[in-house]
Amino acid sequence: MVYITGDTHGDFSRFQSPLLKKADANDFLIICGDFGFIWNDSKKEQKLLRKIEELKYTVCFVDGCHENFDLLEKYPTESWNGGTARIIAPNLIHLLRGQVYTICGKKFFTFGGGHSQDFEFRSAANWWEQEQPTCQEIVAAAEVLKHHDQTVDYIITHEPPASLKDCLRVDTMQRLEIHAFFEDLITVCHFQQWYFGKCHLNRHIPMKYYAVFDDIISLKDTKKKKRTASDKNSPKKHEEDQNADA
Repeated sequence: MVYITGDTHGDFSRFQSPLLKKADANDFLIICGDFGFIWNDSKKEQKLLRKIEELKYTVCFVDGCHENFDLLEKYPTESWNGGTARIIAPNLIHLLRGQVYTICGKKFFTFGGGHSQDFEFRSAANWWEQEQPTCQEIVAAAEVLKHHDQTVDYIITHEPPASLKDCLRVDTMQRLEIHAFFEDLITVCHFQQWYFGKCHLNRHIPMKYYAVFDDIISLKDTKKKKRTASDKNSPKKHEEDQNADA
């Protein structure tokens, strides 16, 4: 099963939700930006990261506007579930911009980053220019989607498309190149649902857009199917299940 939630900002309590109590090694929690647990490399932060590593399920996140990108970029990148990801720990994965991953048999297009609303109140010690997506990243993402025939199951971003900012009446005057790219995706990309965390709201925008903050949403079509007795005895079926869970 794949679960989706919004910005955590270094708050461990989200992982203690009753909804996740039964989550196991087959399950994934995806955070829509502002993960916040890789911020200052303090002893407290290291302790929290160890607690995340002890979780039975896998935690994945796209980056947001409140991340220490200098620290993040020290972790290695490698192939993961069909794309390239930054591996923080075996069960803690940074999903990179413009990648498509296959998780629980579904395709997820991910694109983090954005623009800090509190930019003018932050200093060089706690703001990083890498938060803002570059033209090169956008062009590369468009090429990846072309490779996948402009078709994925889910889109996970931090920022929403510009039109959804207007709909939610959030940051209505802010327009970046990434917002225009996301507007293009609405028309050219085929997908089931789009989740984003920037607005700190829990709101469904019909038909298939979700602003998510502290809610945890389970994607029902990613639930591991129960196997019948005949399935369990089938080597072929066992191999297919393993591939689906990879």
